[in-house]
Amino acid sequence: MSDAQTVSTTPDLHEDGSPERLAIDTIRTLSMDAVQAANSGHPGTPMALAPVGHTLWTKFLRYDPATPDWPNRDRFVLSVGHASMLLYSLIHLAGIEEIDKDGKKSGKPALSLDDLKQFRQLNSKTPGHPEYRHTTGVETTTGPLGAGVSNSVGMAIAERWLAARYNKPGYTLFDHDVYALAGDGCMMEGVSAEAASLAGHLKLSNLCWIYDSNHISIEGDTALAFDEDVGKRFEAYGWNVIHVNDANDIAALTAAFDAFRATTDKPTFIVVHSIIGWGSPRAGSEKAHGEPLGEENIRLTKQAYGWPEDAKFLVPDGVAEAFKGAMTERGVPLREAWQANFAKYHDAHPELAAELDDLFASKLPKGWDSALPTFDADPKGIASRDSSGKVLNALVKPVPWLVGGAADLAPSTKTDIKGAPSFEANNYAGTNFHFGVREHGMGGVVNGMALSYLRAYGSTFFVFTDYMRAPIRLSAIMELGVVWVFTHDSIGVGEDGPTHQPIEHLAMLRATPGLDTIRPGDANEVSVAWKAALEAGNNPTALVLSRQALPTIDRSKYASAEGLMKGGYVIADSETPELILIATGSELSLALSAYEKLVEQGVAARVVSLPSWHRYEMQDAAYKESVLPKAVRARLAIEQAGEIGWDRYVGLDGATITMSTFGASAPLAKLQDKYGFTVENVVKVSRELLGKDA
Repeated sequence: MSDAQTVSTTPDLHEDGSPERLAIDTIRTLSMDAVQAANSGHPGTPMALAPVGHTLWTKFLRYDPATPDWPNRDRFVLSVGHASMLLYSLIHLAGIEEIDKDGKKSGKPALSLDDLKQFRQLNSKTPGHPEYRHTTGVETTTGPLGAGVSNSVGMAIAERWLAARYNKPGYTLFDHDVYALAGDGCMMEGVSAEAASLAGHLKLSNLCWIYDSNHISIEGDTALAFDEDVGKRFEAYGWNVIHVNDANDIAALTAAFDAFRATTDKPTFIVVHSIIGWGSPRAGSEKAHGEPLGEENIRLTKQAYGWPEDAKFLVPDGVAEAFKGAMTERGVPLREAWQANFAKYHDAHPELAAELDDLFASKLPKGWDSALPTFDADPKGIASRDSSGKVLNALVKPVPWLVGGAADLAPSTKTDIKGAPSFEANNYAGTNFHFGVREHGMGGVVNGMALSYLRAYGSTFFVFTDYMRAPIRLSAIMELGVVWVFTHDSIGVGEDGPTHQPIEHLAMLRATPGLDTIRPGDANEVSVAWKAALEAGNNPTALVLSRQALPTIDRSKYASAEGLMKGGYVIADSETPELILIATGSELSLALSAYEKLVEQGVAARVVSLPSWHRYEMQDAAYKESVLPKAVRARLAIEQAGEIGWDRYVGLDGATITMSTFGASAPLAKLQDKYGFTVENVVKVSRELLGKDA
């Protein structure tokens, strides 16, 4: 559509002066002005969906702007994160109060008008896409399309689990709803299909997705690549599907949300048909999507609205007060009643109340780590996936909100809780979660669960991190204490071959800022790794575990596995080492065996276990020098994964025994011999590094 096809084709365009319409046009014009001031952003969707946001927030959302961390508040997720000015405008008009990084009220608004004027600027509270922990009122980081709606499923699951465990007769602590606003892009992304299918199966009637069907993508009309009946698809998923034919029809929107609130047996999918850039000369065009409208087009749009043409960032008198008033009139009594009820709950159910106090404060129960098992030395050993399962089963007793599951692989990843029921539509109190063969969806759902207080974990084979890179990365950006449990960590998978043998994956995860990737070397390192993961409340942990048995190291002979807490530690040593062997995971016992052989041959060797590069890099220079002294330049790293990154630790004079190709399908012993993961080869390369005869 060209600029010549103007606003005159759109009905009911001109401002009628009503408080409702004034607020809607305020959202539209704030969004236009902020994008124009930044000379960057997406104005069209906020303009089109202003009536949706206004209707939901002022008439339905159970939320107290003065207490934005109230546990039973309704959640609103802007899955179309590029339309961030819609959310920022809503937060501003609602008068949401800021919660600082310490969880205290700062006495400031979450977003002032000046903050809106700093849209997309350095150090502002209004970044290009909404960021959790950065802006109060933002419930999750969104931007990658489909991420937000998948998070919303996790939030809805968390509400159901919390309600099943903690609600008691006369004490309804959890009954909130979760709303997510999605667009055509979200519907095209596969993660949305995965999450929606799971939500339908679980009959999450507390979940409402609002689909902005405007048929516009960056390249043009969505008919270029997308013409399915999305509503029919969601009916097949088991959702209640409602159509609103005009995004400006407040009565129809109200009826749709009323229908959602009345639905008790399935999630609701509201298809809202809108015109992107509504009211502008670019209405209905892709040109209204991802670029500023331009000063002249903004002037014409405001003229068509009946808005002061030259006013910028105008909030007419009474608009913010009416908007906030509508929310507080509903939200404050609900929040106050909840707090009074929770105070009584402490007397009626003190043990459960104590759990909730810890849960809300992101604390672990006192003495929880006394449940951590230890493992006796055993040359035959146990696979680290198996020892992890034993540790996990021990921890869920003192930390019952440690919940999760696998992408249809719990028997293999050992993440099933023995004797515990499954979380299903007929039992929301279950603790074994079944995500199905939906790795990407699982990642998004687990993040959503973590955003709603749970210490959530998700599990699959390590190679399938390829399918869930986005949610892993987002868990790190949001600083969520989730635990990603990845098994079948190397060519140790054996006969399954290259498709199932991860090579480059450790380097990928280690390159992710804030993600603690731990590859433990025996059962006791596994136990300490779980301790590290649960104590890390503000960063995610990836546990990378073996399929094959690993010898349980004799800790009376070698150093304690507690050294893992510092990421790397000296596990075996000589008085004045001339050679350092560095290993992780299944290669740790190999390094120790080679060490014993080298010591027999008169080589002064040291073995360093380095399961977590993330933790090791947080140590001070003195500690790192004590582990990897600069004077010892003969260093050999041993790991059944790619070489990238090891130069940091072996230096220019060191070497690695790593993988430079994909693996092969064969028994493990054959693969170890083929790729050099044998005592003989480690000794040979070590002696070569020292310039000694092999």
